[in-house]
Parts: sequence; C-alpha cells; structure tokens
Amino acid sequence: MRKFFTAVVVIPLGLIFVIFAVANRHWVTVSFDPFNSVTPTIAVTLPLFVVIIASAILGVIAGGIATWFRQGRWRRAARQHEADARQVRTELADLRAAARDDAQRRPAPAQLGFYGPNGRDKQGATL
Repeated sequence: MRKFFTAVVVIPLGLIFVIFAVANRHWVTVSFDPFNSVTPTIAVTLPLFVVIIASAILGVIAGGIATWFRQGRWRRAARQHEADARQVRTELADLRAAARDDAQRRPAPAQLGFYGPNGRDKQGATL
C-alpha cells in the first residue's frame, strides 16, 4: 500500500515541483521593510520557486497549528471520556470480583429436580 501511495501521489508531486522550479528560477527580492521600497534595509533575494514553495510550507504549518488549537476542546473531552471509561472498567472488575466471592461463600442449592425434593408432583404422584 505504501509503495502504491508513493507511486501514485509522491512521484507525480515531485515531478510537478521540479518542473515548477525549472520554470520559475528567476531571482526576486523579498522586502521586509514597509517604509523604504527602493533600498530596503531588510531584504532577501531568492529564486521565485523558493519563495512560493516556502510560502506554501509556512501556510500548511500555520493551518496545522490553527487546527490543533481549535481541536483542543475535543482532545480534552476525549481524555476525560477515557478516564471515565477506565474508572468504570475498574469498578466493574471490582463488582465482578465481589460477585464471584459471594457466589463462592453461598451454599450450593440442593438438587431438587423438576418436581421438588422427592421426585413427586403437586398431587404427590411418584414420577
């Protein structure tokens, strides 16, 4: 299954990235200075494909972090339900052990048969 996933998804995706990188290898200057656009004090010159792929990676990371924070209440509820289930399982095991101990302490019921202790029906007829 893993090899199939690699063959169907990862290899074509890698080819697309390589083609994209070859087609967009022009150098661009990314400026982090909002006040001086002509000669920025904080700027980086990189190939265009690096800027675009880095932006996509940062977007995926930011989306993952946001999703992780939004799902916090569900993870907390799952932990609480797991703790409750663990406690109930422990109580059930204790109750089963107590029931087993009670059953061992009680005397065994007499073998009365279907019609009573003497093998007779209600009118006293022998069976």
